[in-house]
Amino acid sequence: MGIRKRNSAEELKEVRKKTYFAKLINCPTSPRKMRLMTDLIRGVNVDKALNILKFSSKESSKRLEKLLLSAISNWQLKNEGVRIEESNLYVKEVFVDSGRQLKRLRTAPQGRGYRIRKRSNHVTLILDSKKQNIN
Repeated sequence: MGIRKRNSAEELKEVRKKTYFAKLINCPTSPRKMRLMTDLIRGVNVDKALNILKFSSKESSKRLEKLLLSAISNWQLKNEGVRIEESNLYVKEVFVDSGRQLKRLRTAPQGRGYRIRKRSNHVTLILDSKKQNIN
């Protein structure tokens, strides 16, 4: 049983070396608003995704732009000497999970209190490269 576990751990390490990702944890934006921006850049070339995020007026686009730049720098660390333009990087996956909620009370009429839920989210961005076969 120990050998099987070690082999699967080694396989996971190899898969992890080939993936390039970045995570944003506890971002103080609601997941619904963040998903609006992530849907725009999913499956898009990295240069085009950076332009979409740079010229968007949404607040979540600034955080996603920083996250994308972080994922690109992670790719550069693992692939030294390879140019980004030649590798055809694209956003393979982006997903948004809900994070913790800050619960607050707002005073309401007649002695009541309304609950306010300040939502946060976790964003994971995965890059991949389109390899061209030259024959």
